Amino acid sequence: MSIIDNLPYEWLVGLRYTRAGRRSSRNSFISFISLISVAGIALGVAALIVVLSVMNGFRKDVTDRMLSVLAHIEVLDPGASMGNWQDVMKDAFKNPAVKGAAPFVQTQGMLLREGGMRPAMIRGVLPLDEPNVSDVAKTLTQGSLAALKPGQFNIVMGYALARSLGLQIGDKVTMALAQAQVTPAGMVPRIRSFTLVGVFEAGHYEFDNGMAFVHMEDAQKMERLSAPSGIRLRIADMHQAIEVAQQLQASLPGHLEVRDWSKQNKTWFAAVQTEKKMMLIVMALIITVAAFNLVSTLVMTVTDKQADIAILRTLGSSPRSIMKIFIIQGAVIGILGALAGVALGTVVALNIDVIVPFFEQLFGTQVLPSDIYQVSALPSDLRWPDVFGIGGIAVLMAFLATIYPSFTASRVKPAEALRYE
Repeated sequence: MSIIDNLPYEWLVGLRYTRAGRRSSRNSFISFISLISVAGIALGVAALIVVLSVMNGFRKDVTDRMLSVLAHIEVLDPGASMGNWQDVMKDAFKNPAVKGAAPFVQTQGMLLREGGMRPAMIRGVLPLDEPNVSDVAKTLTQGSLAALKPGQFNIVMGYALARSLGLQIGDKVTMALAQAQVTPAGMVPRIRSFTLVGVFEAGHYEFDNGMAFVHMEDAQKMERLSAPSGIRLRIADMHQAIEVAQQLQASLPGHLEVRDWSKQNKTWFAAVQTEKKMMLIVMALIITVAAFNLVSTLVMTVTDKQADIAILRTLGSSPRSIMKIFIIQGAVIGILGALAGVALGTVVALNIDVIVPFFEQLFGTQVLPSDIYQVSALPSDLRWPDVFGIGGIAVLMAFLATIYPSFTASRVKPAEALRYE
């Protein structure tokens, strides 16, 4: 005797209704509609998993590019310079999450050359210590970060910034800071000539088009600072930056400002979160449409099976048992659809780097032109909490879709249902 034979009769009848009947084409049609409901839920779940995986992949890709230039955490002194930066660095290393540190000076200025003018964020760094907190040295396409020698006033800038100014390695560029100095001619900005010794390409246009690096001592001279602006930190897990920043804020002197990398790009991360939520809502509508299809399927089943319902009621079945039959039928359809969708979506999300190039070659098109999007492949970052959450939502919506049809079935009156049989 099989396990199915030991199930309560509500389960047996409910599972039987999900399969095609042998006696009438109408039963086969209802079973076909049930199959369409399963396919609809499966496609909705798969589409949602793939879309969220691609969005997570884009976010991870952009975040990695930003963190090739940015540090995980910055500790700043509101007083413009941090005279005791070595002590602050030692205190920061007391936190086990901190793995690297480096001092820096940051200011904003204007880069000028032959009538061209571009604003830029100028960061003064120590070339030997910078690899401890960022990967900017790995993004250099020309020159070397080591060419930033103190007192030589050399500069490394993003490729888009260098291109907009028409600069090549070895060319001179004038840097003007907003801080004015008093001269016999009046108040004039601080100006200094720098030599381009390196070009980097982080892959994030905001940095490639508006950031430049100089030696920290040169930046201090330009800013007339006696010490760095602060220190930059790298931690073991960038996703714990918020928690570690809060810990450092509590452990370091109270006048210091501690900010994690997400706060430095608030607008971008807020936009990504909003876009992800809206996309989740839009794609969830696909599952909702499939759930409405399930309602129609169950309503048709209830209408077709009224004689069966009347017989079961005559044999002693309670309205609750009748409800359970159709709830089981709808739940089975929802579970099958969710499982199929999870399997399909997971396979596509994990192999999107193979699937997309195949269709690009098949149709002779390019989904993401590298000269526009600066990425050559569609990124995907499958996260299992998203997968389980989407599957759970699909099953829940399928269950909710069974309430009205099953309640209608429980109210069928045996005498009226059998009157014309």
